[in-house]
Amino acid sequence: MNPIAFYVFGIPIRWYGILISIGIMIAYFLGSKQSKIYHLDFDEVTDIFIVALPVSILCARLYYVIFEWSYYSANPSEILNIRGGGLAIHGGILGAVISSYIMCRVKKVDFLSLLDTIAPSFILAQAIGRWGNFFNQEAHGGMVSKEFISHFPDFIQKGMFIDGAYYHPTFLYESMWNLIVFAILMILSRKNLEKGSIFYLYIMLYSVGRFFIEGLRTDSLMLGSLRMAQVISIIFILLGFTLLIMSNKKKSHIN
Repeated sequence: MNPIAFYVFGIPIRWYGILISIGIMIAYFLGSKQSKIYHLDFDEVTDIFIVALPVSILCARLYYVIFEWSYYSANPSEILNIRGGGLAIHGGILGAVISSYIMCRVKKVDFLSLLDTIAPSFILAQAIGRWGNFFNQEAHGGMVSKEFISHFPDFIQKGMFIDGAYYHPTFLYESMWNLIVFAILMILSRKNLEKGSIFYLYIMLYSVGRFFIEGLRTDSLMLGSLRMAQVISIIFILLGFTLLIMSNKKKSHIN
């Protein structure tokens, strides 16, 4: 599996970066459609996007570096080298939400409506971006048998054959789960749900899948003996569920 797609003036262009870029572009296009549902000015959404995107990438990298500090402290020149991977989605989500909140306050944009607008875009970009892990042969699970992997297409089998053994294509599991969540969010975004509900469902549903898939991975970021992604997933599930219940109770009281 070659992680390099092609060269430009001798500079290698990796599939990882290409797929993340494609995910971002599709997410941006989808956001232009979704903003109409929530009556947001897409020019203002774009202004927020321009700020939130680099902040989310920076936070995704910072999150990853912190939990791999034993390596990066010895190799500081690698801290900014994201071309080969090393972006943690939970850090990206936190960075995007915090920066979007600040920008919404500045531009007087409804924050919850913005979150509902970008939630389907975010999960779709995640589904696409996971394929970058495939080309890097990372974010996979433990070893599996030839019989098990034979149920997958040939190109998946070849990509998951690493150093003489086959591995769980956990990137594929998460990508497929993200597409299911995306479909659910797109259907529900056409319903008259309370503000914030789509985003709350996003963090809750994504985290349910991530919790179980993370248990199969061999490269988890650890906090002592705990898989950090599973800890954050539990927090996000509880937070999303609580906020969803609270928002709908508020709506019923108003009605």
